Amino acid sequence: MTASLREPGLDAAKSAPSSPHVPGAATSLLDAYRAGSDRFLATPRRTLLAHGTAAEVPLDERPLPRRVAGLLDALRRRGRPAPLVLGAVPFAPDAPTALAVPRSVRQAPALREDPLTALPGPDATDPDGWQVREWPSPEDYAQAVAAVVRRMKAGEFEKVVLARTLELTAPHPPGLPAMLNRLARRDPGGYTFAVPSGPGRTLIGASPELLVARQGGRIVANPLAGSAPRSADLAEDVRRAVALLESSKDLHEHAVVVDAVRQALTPLCGPLHVPERPTLVRTATMWHLSTTVTGEVTGPDVTALDLACALHPTPAVCGTPTDVARAVIAESEPFDRGPYTGMVGWQDADGDGEWVVTIRCAEAEGRTLRLFAGAGVVAASSPETETAETAAKFRTFLDAVGAAL
Repeated sequence: MTASLREPGLDAAKSAPSSPHVPGAATSLLDAYRAGSDRFLATPRRTLLAHGTAAEVPLDERPLPRRVAGLLDALRRRGRPAPLVLGAVPFAPDAPTALAVPRSVRQAPALREDPLTALPGPDATDPDGWQVREWPSPEDYAQAVAAVVRRMKAGEFEKVVLARTLELTAPHPPGLPAMLNRLARRDPGGYTFAVPSGPGRTLIGASPELLVARQGGRIVANPLAGSAPRSADLAEDVRRAVALLESSKDLHEHAVVVDAVRQALTPLCGPLHVPERPTLVRTATMWHLSTTVTGEVTGPDVTALDLACALHPTPAVCGTPTDVARAVIAESEPFDRGPYTGMVGWQDADGDGEWVVTIRCAEAEGRTLRLFAGAGVVAASSPETETAETAAKFRTFLDAVGAAL
């Protein structure tokens, strides 16, 4: 059993050359984040803090990777050194993105290389009286899971990911910098982000899942599927981890996702290395089955965003077949996912970049935080178990804001 976050290393991005490690450099970027126009992204390889907007990705008929590559190439030809695009792409394929070229970008090594202090307490600007609304209710969500299980047993489709939301409303706007700080320090080896997602809105979260990264010709994808809640009791926590590794339901769910990743990447890559069995990764709240897929792109024109768009959405956040799963999600979820289960990340003018699956996140707007969590439903799923899994996944954010479910 592997019980640690497995992150294959890619070299530091050429778009933002790293300097010798200075203790506290990453933490200083985290502390410097200001909600609004700043964009923050911490990965197991680097920490990025971007200020302002120099250019937005154009909206036209070209595929997104071509629009991004064209913009970055044009900026570099005009003399802008090492431009990169940073931001979020939503779940829906026809929804507008929130990608932009920042005015400036500061980089530091990974947060986990800093001697992080204890988790900060609530900020003075944090609300102390959250009102929580579950949408749909746990009972309605369980009924939706049961309905799709019946359809899967009838052979309509193989898997669908159903989500639900929590809407947290406070007397005054929450302190997003303090919230981001707590998320980052809770899982410094994961992917923590805070980026504008629309007028007056900020997408903030701490995802455990790398969709894909490209550095030169090398690529890494790290699909996660199959989960179990952590336990504060060490013996029970280990028991849950072992049970997850042996769960036929979760192993099947994971295999479906890994096979889809292999099929999506094969046209863009040479031979892929795909381990035969998954390992485990852990966050502060969850165990996940994990497979690390590695390979080489077929040519320099295949960018990180080309790879990400070929993968998005994976069965881990949508289902399979994809078109059928999207339709079932639209029928079953009484809300628009927006940026949830999309992707957040960066790409430079050379086509290198990192794209992360947008989970364990919330969208902040005014006094409201809208949290999201989903569970992969297969024919062997239990409505009660999947409902409990979403509640466990909400814990990442609820702990960061000091709210209770």
